Amino acid sequence: MDRRPRLAITLGDPCGIGPELLLKSLLAIRAWADVVVVGARAGLDLLEGVPGSPVAWHWRTSGFEGATGELVVESPNGSASAQWLDPTPEILAKDLSLGAGSAASGRATVEAIRLAAGMAQRGEVDALVTLPMAKSAAHLAGYDIPGHTEYLQALAGAPLTRMAFVSPRLSVVLHTVHQSLRSVVEELDSDAVAETLIFSADRFIQLTGNPALRVALCALNPHAGENGAFGNEEEGLSAALERAAGAFQETASAGPFAALPSPFPPGPPPEGWRLHPDQEPPRPTPEMGPVFSGPHPSDSLFHRAASGEFDLVVALYHDQGLIPIKLLEPVRAVNLTLGLPYIRTSPDHGTAFDKAGRWIADPRNFQEAAALAVRLAGRARHQPWSARVAP
Repeated sequence: MDRRPRLAITLGDPCGIGPELLLKSLLAIRAWADVVVVGARAGLDLLEGVPGSPVAWHWRTSGFEGATGELVVESPNGSASAQWLDPTPEILAKDLSLGAGSAASGRATVEAIRLAAGMAQRGEVDALVTLPMAKSAAHLAGYDIPGHTEYLQALAGAPLTRMAFVSPRLSVVLHTVHQSLRSVVEELDSDAVAETLIFSADRFIQLTGNPALRVALCALNPHAGENGAFGNEEEGLSAALERAAGAFQETASAGPFAALPSPFPPGPPPEGWRLHPDQEPPRPTPEMGPVFSGPHPSDSLFHRAASGEFDLVVALYHDQGLIPIKLLEPVRAVNLTLGLPYIRTSPDHGTAFDKAGRWIADPRNFQEAAALAVRLAGRARHQPWSARVAP
């Protein structure tokens, strides 16, 4: 009998909405997978006695012993349990403030990520799902990290990663992530953009099983520069597109980045597998390689992609890609890190300190992230693991 997938879920900042999203979602996620939660137990202790909770919870077998315990969540629809690992058991609820990040909450967040990433790297879990961290709190704790993606890349020693967002209607990869818009323009480099295009196409072909992937690149300037009237950066972007197309013509069918770490075995995905359950499985196509186009004006490109003209959009900077996908798919878009040796997904929202403890945070995007992790784990293990979030 095939075993169930096993997910590691990091709690995120214990003072944000992560703990209540976990409590609201554990019953649904446990229907798909076994779960180990990594984070500060104090995050749940902060919620004790806060009115409005739709669930009840307790720690099995005489409470929490040291850094390990078992969480049991009970709701009108049933109960579910999860193993719990706390890498910072010395941090207690009295050291934290609900709705406010701090050095203590930042340390609890980052140390949980470190522990869970190691578990994923060693193969002790099939995928990692991360609840939101507060970068400012991590900085207060002395961790000079821009965010999850960069920190996980450093821990894994991965030579190349990119932040992707996948949803049924639109998938986006970011060329740059957490940097100023001024620096994006000043540091724009044709070779670096070509690398993002090639790597993104390589990984998405691996994910989707579609070798004829249609990849569109965003322009930097309005109207794609309009033949130099609004800037000449698009000339370099056009050169990057030419290099990307050439890279796939010069390499074997394994892809230009076949030697880099990947959680997925070489070759096509299992028959009938799909990235999202609302999509049709890819149809067999000739090994013609991906088709790159652009640079396209951003104001029209995302509508074209969401209408089915393109399979993947590469955006040059954070908000260029994130605004449209959060507008079009605020619930179903999931953050997926490309380039790690294991599967990592995350909801595409933040800690929402202003909502913490009010029980109003919508758990569906977190559940979508967990469901995608289960499906991707099935892709990696050639197992029929599937998960779908109820509408």
